[in-house]
Amino acid sequence: MKTDWLPQRCQLPAAQGCSRPGCFALLLVINLSLLMYPVLKSLGLQLHSAVTGTYISGTHSIAFINCPNEQVAKDIARYFWKGEIEEATEIILLVKTRTSKITELSDYIRSMHPFEIPEFISLPIDQGNPLYLKWIEEGVPDD
Repeated sequence: MKTDWLPQRCQLPAAQGCSRPGCFALLLVINLSLLMYPVLKSLGLQLHSAVTGTYISGTHSIAFINCPNEQVAKDIARYFWKGEIEEATEIILLVKTRTSKITELSDYIRSMHPFEIPEFISLPIDQGNPLYLKWIEEGVPDD
């Protein structure tokens, strides 16, 4: 099989490369886009959040802290509220439910809670005892 026709049909300059300014600009834009993608994605998500008022998942974190006694926990747990340092005894209530029910649960908590801004944070369950997870599934209807 004779392949001499290929170089004649393609007419690619051998040593010229990409000397056109448009080609260089295109390569530069592609490289910068790939390098800037994480930053641009983050800025886009922040802009979307600001415009729509939605929360960007992963913006905040929860820290579970073991303390040797109640006094150490009280010393750590001081926080600012309306310009003053608050020190209050709080009880954590853990509610296990379906992720699809979180908005409904949050609305209920805000309607029942005495605090102006009640703490309500949702964490998805990544892994767990399959029998326990099935028990949650059976106990909480998925309307």
